[in-house]
Amino acid sequence: MKNAQTRRSFITSVSMLAAGTALATAAPLSFFKNRKLKVVLVGTGVRGTSFWGKRLVDEYSDILEFVGLCDPNPGRLKYAKKYIGTSCNTYADFDQMIVENKPDLVIVTTTDSTHHEYIIRGLELGCDVLTEKPLTTDEVKCQQILDAERKHNKNVIVGFNYRWSPYNTKVKELIQSGSIGEITSVDFHWYLNTHHGASYFRRWHGLRQTGGSLWVHKSTHHFDLVNWWLDSDPKEVFAYGDLEFYGSANSFRGNNCRDCEHTKTCDFYWDITKNERDMDLYVKNEEHDGYIRDNCLFRKEINIYDKMSAQVKYANNVVLNYSLTTYSPFEGWRIAFNGTKGRIEAALDIPYNKKDVLSQEELHALEMSQGGKEVARYEPVILHKIWDKHETIQVPYERGGHGGGDKRLHDKIFKNPDNKDHYDRAAGVRDGAMSILVGVAARKSIESGEPIKIAELTDLEPRPKRI
Repeated sequence: MKNAQTRRSFITSVSMLAAGTALATAAPLSFFKNRKLKVVLVGTGVRGTSFWGKRLVDEYSDILEFVGLCDPNPGRLKYAKKYIGTSCNTYADFDQMIVENKPDLVIVTTTDSTHHEYIIRGLELGCDVLTEKPLTTDEVKCQQILDAERKHNKNVIVGFNYRWSPYNTKVKELIQSGSIGEITSVDFHWYLNTHHGASYFRRWHGLRQTGGSLWVHKSTHHFDLVNWWLDSDPKEVFAYGDLEFYGSANSFRGNNCRDCEHTKTCDFYWDITKNERDMDLYVKNEEHDGYIRDNCLFRKEINIYDKMSAQVKYANNVVLNYSLTTYSPFEGWRIAFNGTKGRIEAALDIPYNKKDVLSQEELHALEMSQGGKEVARYEPVILHKIWDKHETIQVPYERGGHGGGDKRLHDKIFKNPDNKDHYDRAAGVRDGAMSILVGVAARKSIESGEPIKIAELTDLEPRPKRI
């Protein structure tokens, strides 16, 4: 009876999470000590083994257990089991893993273009599914996921961690409280430096057929934030984009960084042999599937954009001006909300605004880290009301784990799924769809030279109010 109650509690909580709400009456998973949550993971790359693997084992072993890991690469699978710290069985066959273990939750961290396969099959086999962002890479796969969730009466959660950063939550709080009246327009600019930005073009993300382009893989984070901040759905997109820095735009190239003749002259030379984890996870397992982690970022196969700009009109009539730069000297972002009563400005990691002694590579490593002691710090948000002086609000800020969002997302999903969240940060399949559809529409707009209506991509009708 208690086991059944545990599973019912989890399914109910997941259902409410996927709907972007919370349940006040269900007991937390941690209250059920007799049986742990049964979890399986498919896709054992760096994100799967660390954030959705090792961190769950390290932090939540009292309430969950891995009962299966799946990957077509046997070498990575063996490494993943040891790195994560689990004794569960490993599988090349996804169906076999599900049938033999009957998990409560499937976590999908495969390449973006295959997310839909495992999400849909997991739902068909009776599981709730949690997927790493982006939900998928195009509108056809998106519709298939929407149909599957409806048909099988199961739920999909999308792992949007940026919503959970205290800094981003403060921006939401200011907007939600009406501090600048009704929002009319937004300017949002994201800068990837030549360490982080370049890394996408070395990996499978540089191919549209596997990553959907950075319009989808990376910008899905940003569009989801705006959708959430504005509490509205995107309605129409017009965009520009080009590939003119990486890929075939360069005058020279090699096979990969390890055996390239240009290592002494290429500013982007990256020595993977100095990173033990990348060597163990990727290089030692190339023989199984041919995947090269340190590919040349100037290879001619790259077919995504490295500069991107879009204008998005929302169903509530707000206009977003957005850009993504992939070869900036620094990594950071700026956003401004214009409203009928004033303006909110927020920004992180703009080097001219602070005195950081860390290198750009160190800053990125800290953002991706899942442990370590946090140093107390604050970052400003500017609130400027019409006819009044501006106010500088100092917001507590955490560097590690995507601004502190990673651990808060995990706590919500696994420890406190029933707790009421005043900011509605939990993300379901509709949130995942609306974020990737902006990127999909941007790609289509660039190709056609025309604005693209979101409603024409799937059967989801944009709503002026998101929830």
